[in-house]
Amino acid sequence: MKKLLSIFLGASLLVSAGCSKAPSDQASTTEDKKISTIVLASDGSDTDVWRYIATLPATKQAGIKLDVKNMTDYVAMNKATAAGEIDVNAFQTYNYLSAYNSENKDKLVAIATTYIEPMGIYSTKYKKIDDIKNNAEIAIPNDTSNQARALSLLKSAGLIELKKDFDPIHGQLKDITANPKHLQLKLIPMATAVRIMSDVDGIVLGNTLAMEGGLNVLKDALFYEPIDQSTKLNVNLLVTSEAKKDDPTLQKLIPLYHSEEVKKFIADRFGGTKIDVNKPVSYLTEK
Repeated sequence: MKKLLSIFLGASLLVSAGCSKAPSDQASTTEDKKISTIVLASDGSDTDVWRYIATLPATKQAGIKLDVKNMTDYVAMNKATAAGEIDVNAFQTYNYLSAYNSENKDKLVAIATTYIEPMGIYSTKYKKIDDIKNNAEIAIPNDTSNQARALSLLKSAGLIELKKDFDPIHGQLKDITANPKHLQLKLIPMATAVRIMSDVDGIVLGNTLAMEGGLNVLKDALFYEPIDQSTKLNVNLLVTSEAKKDDPTLQKLIPLYHSEEVKKFIADRFGGTKIDVNKPVSYLTEK
């Protein structure tokens, strides 16, 4: 019996010794397999945020390698996302996404909210909104959703009136019902906005473009959007293709973005102009 017991224990030790390296090797292999590369496209200051997130230990711990690409053509960014060349993008508001989906066959899906930042009215010629003179030339974005957003902003500033059923996503210049100062509204591509600022009397800029021009909307704008329920359609989003909307790896980006470490980075870097919004996407369309 003792001999059998000795043989059994000896065999057990051999098995144990033979497998002693396996857990470590297996963990290493498993860890390698868990790392998933996400190709994320963004623009301007948003790119800076995501490149910072890519360096965080928490991102690696989540099993993510973040490949961040800077793209300045918004339509191209969405088309690349719809085609699967980009896994997810982070640049557009709910308004912009809605307008894009209504105009394109390949639909995109919002998987998370990120932040909201005010759109502002800027001028190198005037110090206050009330100083704007008759027939002043004001440049506003020419893309559908930002044009509608700019018109809503001009109305909030008391410069124009819009029809009662104004569409905050598809509204156009033709929806202006009163323009007491006879402002000359000039439609321009967003990408050229900062460069022509000194050529017009005033200009409406999104905050990302304003920051690229060295402007802080809270300090430098003559007037800017309120941050409340009335502007929630201007919340920015993480957006992906219909095919990837339930991808669990992409879902891991949401807590990473809304972490305290990232909030601090954004607050320190952008002077309070990007306000965190951690809400379900459904919040944006709730009455």
